Amino acid sequence: MNQEQRSRIAEIFLTFFKFGCFTFGGGWSIVSQIQKEYVDKKHWITNEELLDFTSVGRSVPGLMIGNASVLFGYHAAGFPGAIAALLGMVIPPFIIMLGVVFLYDLVKDNPYVANAMVGVRAAVVPIIFSALLKLFKSGMKDAACYLIAAAAFCLCLFTPVNNVLIVVMGALAGLMIQEVRNRK
Repeated sequence: MNQEQRSRIAEIFLTFFKFGCFTFGGGWSIVSQIQKEYVDKKHWITNEELLDFTSVGRSVPGLMIGNASVLFGYHAAGFPGAIAALLGMVIPPFIIMLGVVFLYDLVKDNPYVANAMVGVRAAVVPIIFSALLKLFKSGMKDAACYLIAAAAFCLCLFTPVNNVLIVVMGALAGLMIQEVRNRK
């Protein structure tokens, strides 16, 4: 491994460590940070690739953001990059959670902590929403995408159909649409 590769892996680890330390609101707010850093600023990936990583991350077992981080890291720097992104992402929350576990009984009824968390949750919503809008724009290419999305939304909201099955049906619908287009 040359110096450039080691540098890239270290950068991935440190950036994902920062994400793990300072990004509140779960996976979607972290996706927003990845988008700002690696799509908009560094141009290592496209919005479409980030959407693919996120889609696959949501479709396989485990935490979406851990899965998406591994996919990004692998894309950016191979297997060592995947490990660097995952470790960078999980070490900070692990350490923070250890602290929370030890301090929970002391702060669980503290009104200042409760109100601070209300503010954090309120601030996270627009961050998540902005990432959603950018991903929506890059993922919705034509009328077929809107149709599949509407059908998936209705299945998810109004039926007990499992989300994994909805994703599989979306993939099959996309393949069928491609086949019809190829025949024309």
